[in-house]
Amino acid sequence: MKTTVHTDAAPEAVGAYSQATTNGDLVFTAGQIPLTADGDLLDDAPIAEQTERALDNLVAVLDEAGASPADVLKTTVFLADIDDFDEMNETYADYFDESPPARSAIQAGALPKGVGIEIEAVADVE
Repeated sequence: MKTTVHTDAAPEAVGAYSQATTNGDLVFTAGQIPLTADGDLLDDAPIAEQTERALDNLVAVLDEAGASPADVLKTTVFLADIDDFDEMNETYADYFDESPPARSAIQAGALPKGVGIEIEAVADVE
């Protein structure tokens, strides 16, 4: 049975979607951007700072669903500029340092609200 996940520790969904959904075994997050729960958009911040905010949002959603970064099976990282990959990867590695998940990283044509990064995940729910 599908249930939706919501936490006030991450930004509200800005459209017709949920922060995450789960069937009790897996959790699928929506893409998280560098937007604070208070609505501050970090679109002009360096990509490392944008990555950190997006991952903090992702961790908050995972936590609400009963998962942690260690439970993440797969992430997809969307970058506005693939040249930001190395800087993103340094920050990303801080969140997934042991047994990192599978990952795809692609350059997207455009991201919501003009940000430099969006990250989504699939995780096992403990």
